[in-house]
Amino acid sequence: MERIPEPELMNEPDQACAYATADFSEPHDAFIAHFCRCFPDFRGGAVLDLGCGPADVTIRFARAYPAARVVGVDGAEAMLALGRQAVAAAGLEDRIRLNQVRLPAPVIGETRYAAVISNSLLHHLGDPRVLWEAVVASACPGSPLFIMDLMRPPSREAALRLLALHAADAPEVLRRDFLSSLLAAFRPDEVELQLAACGLSHLQVEVASDRHLIVYGRI
Repeated sequence: MERIPEPELMNEPDQACAYATADFSEPHDAFIAHFCRCFPDFRGGAVLDLGCGPADVTIRFARAYPAARVVGVDGAEAMLALGRQAVAAAGLEDRIRLNQVRLPAPVIGETRYAAVISNSLLHHLGDPRVLWEAVVASACPGSPLFIMDLMRPPSREAALRLLALHAADAPEVLRRDFLSSLLAAFRPDEVELQLAACGLSHLQVEVASDRHLIVYGRI
């Protein structure tokens, strides 16, 4: 099945609200668990979260690593507004800062980061190179990089089965966006080609679930 791109920004109020109030604890806890497995020696420092959305992963990461200071960036102000509310409610305003940045604009914050993370941004990008170029521009040499994203199924029928399995009771806006995101996602072999084109072929690409892949390694 060929990739069907979707809009890069999720800036509609109903989208932002639906994502901010949805329970993504299973995949987001898995994000943290995979990062811990891939980088057992990581302790903290300045961390960049690319495409942070309403900051659920950002908050979970900050809680998992009390010595981390996280800068989250996203292009959708509607998502960031809800993210700032969540950060304040979590009492993490001293360790999390959220900025509006739409790649490929330069990332605002630290000159270089001790780690770069990203959840579910890659499939939104019309040109995936902007993510890999932002990673290279932002990370200190040797810094952990961890990306988790959806993985395109082999057919629309397979995508509909995943929709029924994982979002049967979700609000319609989430069901619509989940299906669109599955159809817009990349396959592992496509990601490997992207990495090779950007000089990042040493990074590992791994299937993490029936609908997720992860990319990890050190810059």
